[in-house]
Amino acid sequence: MRRAGGYRDTGLAKTVDWWLIGCWVLLVLIGWANIYASIHSTDPASIFDWGCRSGKQAVWIASSIVIAAVILFVIPPRLYEGLSLPIYLGVLLLLISVIFLGIEVKGSRSWFEFGPVRFQPAEVSKISTSLLLATVMSQLGYRIGRMKDFIITALIILIPMGIIVLQSETGSALVYVGFIFMLYREGLSGWLIFMVGMAILLFILTISVSPYVAVLTLAGVTFLCISLYSGRFKWWVFIGVPLIVLFAFLPKLMQLVPLVAAVNPLWILIGCVLAALPAVAFQAFRERNTFTHLSIISMLAGLALVFSADFLFNEVLQDHQRKRIEVLLGMKEDPAGVGYNVMQSKIAIGSGGFFGKGYLNGTQTTYGFVPEQSTDFIFCTVGEEWGFFGCTVVILLYVLLMWRIIHDAERSREAFTRIYGYCVACCIFMHLFINIGMTIGLMPVIGIPLPFLSYGGSSMWGFTAMLFIFIALDRNERKYF
Repeated sequence: MRRAGGYRDTGLAKTVDWWLIGCWVLLVLIGWANIYASIHSTDPASIFDWGCRSGKQAVWIASSIVIAAVILFVIPPRLYEGLSLPIYLGVLLLLISVIFLGIEVKGSRSWFEFGPVRFQPAEVSKISTSLLLATVMSQLGYRIGRMKDFIITALIILIPMGIIVLQSETGSALVYVGFIFMLYREGLSGWLIFMVGMAILLFILTISVSPYVAVLTLAGVTFLCISLYSGRFKWWVFIGVPLIVLFAFLPKLMQLVPLVAAVNPLWILIGCVLAALPAVAFQAFRERNTFTHLSIISMLAGLALVFSADFLFNEVLQDHQRKRIEVLLGMKEDPAGVGYNVMQSKIAIGSGGFFGKGYLNGTQTTYGFVPEQSTDFIFCTVGEEWGFFGCTVVILLYVLLMWRIIHDAERSREAFTRIYGYCVACCIFMHLFINIGMTIGLMPVIGIPLPFLSYGGSSMWGFTAMLFIFIALDRNERKYF
């Protein structure tokens, strides 16, 4: 039945994306079953035993269904845009309060405790940040390339991210980096993503190899970008490559000359780089080449990062975080300490083979070799008992979920819905990438749940609310032509 004004009342069946709800239901049920599998040999008599994690997860699932229903049928979708700023400020207050009033769990003061229930405001902050980003960026006249708009957008992301870092919740803070993909969709230059990647690479090279290699990499990449952008690739071939080769062997060559053997080659490299910058900047000024000027500024920022990496690694990161990074990068081996979780997780996943050992038959799972197996390492339970096939199914469900979100967001006529949808997809992707990465030893262990699978009320409520807000926004648009 269609009404005047372009409105059509097609009912729930045709206005809700059932693919999204189907993915949510399957992931939740898979998670619940594997939470029970991870603890069945010790605690519960059945999956519904309310005294253990599988029984408590059933409560979180039931309450999440209530949250989803309220979001879909009670709260008007237009309310989110109007209340995004008060919600954002309220969540910021919670993030600050938990530092002083919360309890400490595994070195992180990021949880409120109310009797048997714990609540982590960081899970809700992803929703509030996404809503405010969608509100600000959907305003008429907004341009991400304009400095004022870019600064406001950056502050919306960086303020909660910084507060979460103060809680020692590095994993939750790292999720905010994922918003950069949404910003790219909305017009942010791809060079910013490239620079973020370069910053990570420089940090890793500095702490794991040497500052000299980091600076040489920075200089080489900068010169390559300038040459390509300026259309002078021959500069790279005939000047850049020979100089990089020369400086690559410079430390060895200096050891052969007694007079300069005691000189640090790093200072020679930096001196040559700084000496060349004025000439490059002058040439760019004559040609009015803004890209080269920005490249020079980026190089100076990169040099600052190289010289501050040691301070950031040793003074900002906590001891357990440093140890995890050192084990991941091969700087240290600690199979009985911080590397134990990852080693046992890889054994569990590897032992599963193609089809796994069967439900409730995983030996690593049954005998509790993997710590935190129902929370951060739930994926290794899937790997051991369901094998490569089960892992593939789970990952494909996440891929389908994110694809449907992006599909619905792209066809949306309202910028608010599109931007919020991309924020949801980015958060899910970052959790998926980091969690599975640390489970198989490709990322440091930073304590981040797998959406809808890992045990925990805060995570289940937070991701359910985030997803169903988007479903409600999308449903509201499907009612119109």
